[in-house]
Amino acid sequence: QVQLVESGGGLVQPGGSLRLSCAASGIVSIYNMDWYRQAPGKERELVAAITSGGSSNYADSVKGRFTIIRDSAKNTVYLQMNSLKAEDTAVYICHARRLQINYWGKGTLVTVSS
Repeated sequence: QVQLVESGGGLVQPGGSLRLSCAASGIVSIYNMDWYRQAPGKERELVAAITSGGSSNYADSVKGRFTIIRDSAKNTVYLQMNSLKAEDTAVYICHARRLQINYWGKGTLVTVSS
């Protein structure tokens, strides 16, 4: 019932910034929304999460650099990524969850390289 479409990925130099978008067909305010990432040769990891109540959490590796933002009027969740590092290179995947139901986007590739 919920479709998620990510955008905003691309190539950026170390120290640069990107803003990823996750456009949802559902109403994002009633879902817990997450950003995951999966880098080559590594397991998928949870990067940032925001609950339906507005509480946010971040992986230690991105604290202070990434911010998850929910715009309920646009049914969109953003991931603002600043001070990017080479190790941030990954496919970033949007995830929505409500009760025991999960929805996944297809992902958008972020490459941090000189």
